[in-house]
Amino acid sequence: MAKQKKHPSGTIALNKKALHDYFIEQKFEAGLALAGWEVKSLRAGKAQLVDSYVLLKDGEAWLLGSHITPLTTASTHVIADPTRTRKLLLHKRELGKLFGAVQQKGYTCVALSLYWKKHLIKCEIALAKGKKEFDKRDSERERDSAREIQRAIRNKGKED
Repeated sequence: MAKQKKHPSGTIALNKKALHDYFIEQKFEAGLALAGWEVKSLRAGKAQLVDSYVLLKDGEAWLLGSHITPLTTASTHVIADPTRTRKLLLHKRELGKLFGAVQQKGYTCVALSLYWKKHLIKCEIALAKGKKEFDKRDSERERDSAREIQRAIRNKGKED
């Protein structure tokens, strides 16, 4: 018998707010140091990255503000903290790039998504620059116009 895949899409959680609030300059893939109950919760898809960000301190990267809801069937002897600070696992070269860029004015590091890569949980982080209010409106306008163009193309094919 063939093995059945548990997670066909691979994506656990997305941070759509980060794409709205920031210009994404460069993306990095980081591992996560997790506890056992957190992995079980992530398998069930109980994670949020809405207000999460990456803190760079003492030569290490930490994921703050992410919320992993503990399962009710989690072990009783473990005190589960859903918003605990989690360590991001990156190579020294990648950490050097992030530290150098974040020290420049206007750059920050945000978490974009959590996803499965084979049997490991990865966090996609990005070097980002904050958008001004008018930039957000421009992005919205471009997205709406692209959507209308796609709609017109689709409807054009149905009329013939």
